[in-house]
Amino acid sequence: MRITQQMLYDSYISNMNSSLSKLMELNNESSTMKRINKPSDDPTGMVRVLNHRDTLTAIGQYQENIDTAQGWLNASDENLIQVSNIITQAKTLAEQAATGTLTSDNREQISYQVRSLFEQLVGLANLEYDGKSVYAGQKTDSPAFQEILWMTTNDADFAGDTGFYIDGDSDTTILVQFYDTTGTQGAGALMNLSDANLGVRYSMDGGETFHQGSLTLAGGQAVVNLPESGARLTLTNAAAQVKLTPRDDVSVADGTWLWLRPTAQYMGDDSSDNSDVDVTSLGQGTDQLLSWATGNFGPNVSVRVDGYLSNGSLVRNAATIGSQTIVYSYSTDGGVNWITGNVQAPNGVASNVSLSIGGGLLNIASNGGNVIQPGSQFFLHARSSSIEVAISSTEKVRINEVGMDIFGGVYQDPESVADADGNRVHLTSQNAAVVFAEDGSSMISGSNASPTKNLFEAMGNLIAFLETNNQSGIQNALASLTQAQEHILNAAASVGGRENRLEVASTILDGLEYNENERISSIEDADMADLLTALSQQEIIYKAVLQSSSTIMQMSLLNYL
Repeated sequence: MRITQQMLYDSYISNMNSSLSKLMELNNESSTMKRINKPSDDPTGMVRVLNHRDTLTAIGQYQENIDTAQGWLNASDENLIQVSNIITQAKTLAEQAATGTLTSDNREQISYQVRSLFEQLVGLANLEYDGKSVYAGQKTDSPAFQEILWMTTNDADFAGDTGFYIDGDSDTTILVQFYDTTGTQGAGALMNLSDANLGVRYSMDGGETFHQGSLTLAGGQAVVNLPESGARLTLTNAAAQVKLTPRDDVSVADGTWLWLRPTAQYMGDDSSDNSDVDVTSLGQGTDQLLSWATGNFGPNVSVRVDGYLSNGSLVRNAATIGSQTIVYSYSTDGGVNWITGNVQAPNGVASNVSLSIGGGLLNIASNGGNVIQPGSQFFLHARSSSIEVAISSTEKVRINEVGMDIFGGVYQDPESVADADGNRVHLTSQNAAVVFAEDGSSMISGSNASPTKNLFEAMGNLIAFLETNNQSGIQNALASLTQAQEHILNAAASVGGRENRLEVASTILDGLEYNENERISSIEDADMADLLTALSQQEIIYKAVLQSSSTIMQMSLLNYL
């Protein structure tokens, strides 16, 4: 075969480029210290490296979540220790005030300190971290608690016969007394709130001086007007009876006495999981149906009734619950996507049907009607308070708290906030509850009292009895403070346990991160000894190619002419 000069030149250039390209690749590996710099270097190895890097990204996110959780939990831990310290101060003051040697003036002086401690506790219960409320469940944009007036009485019978609510506010405890205006009824005699002979007076300085109050009857209720105090008490049952005391008798041993004193209302979420679900409905006739949900649901679940099944076909007409097979659809993302074609046959219970919705059941029953129109919708809203962060692929940690489960106070269920027309209703003893004391025992003083771990109720009662010079009431409040402090320390222990979990998880993640980096290094890092050897060899090869090519390229037949 004839070899032309052009062929020689092409071969020289190809050899030089090939040798130079290999040398450049080795130089690139030397500069990056990595064997794999692009997918073509090792496709299989590159896939493995990318998988390990994805794992490292996840580990980094978990570590960031742990850092966030540690911030929340550390703040809560330190806060609860401060709360315990304040309770210790309050207990010390209560122990001093519970002794018989102190005068009413001494107890009044102590009450100023206890009121200040109460306000500090409310402030600590409204702790924020990074601008978010720690103790309000998922309602992180608003305070967990607000100060309100609540009532304590020494008459358990009266407390069981009527509810109450309070309008207005007062900087001091309001002590309310009932008496017979005719003076004919003795101490302990019973009289209806609606009796025209019932008189009421009140004191704002612990019983030193009294102001005349009045009773107004309206709509089956008795309004106790306390004009000088800035507050007004409404008793919801005007037929309830009170025990009388002589007008000038300030002894709390006889008669019905009321203390209007401070406490705190919990304003946050109340459920620590998704098991509590509110159901609202929309559509003709749904107001004549009862609906409730059981199970675990996401935040935006919607259910739509499409009709009923007849001979295997959908009939878009009103379906009778309990006797026809209901055809329905549901959405778990607020109505963006729907899972259709679901059917539910009668369950054997008249006028009742249970529709399966992913994690639970939507139950529908008759409440005056037993048909569901096609297109009727039911909206399920899970009441959840937990804020959780993932610290591994299989583990989450709760970083917030439900404040009422720690500090107590008074709580109004969200379902009781509005009436049937959507108007906000009063906070009353009938639509709200004293936390940890559903029987209202924290609102009873004297021989009917029982200790409570409700911190805000214990502090509120202590303030009331200090300001009204009630030694036995102070002793009861002291017992409650002891229980409340134990409960606070248990809550702090729970927070501490989660902090320990975070420390363990962080240590595990550090180990995993090290292992992943080791695996990546073993796949993509270059062996320096091999690399330097190959680089030296390639330099020699490239120099040889250049030298031989230059020598051959200078040779020509023209040199011999």
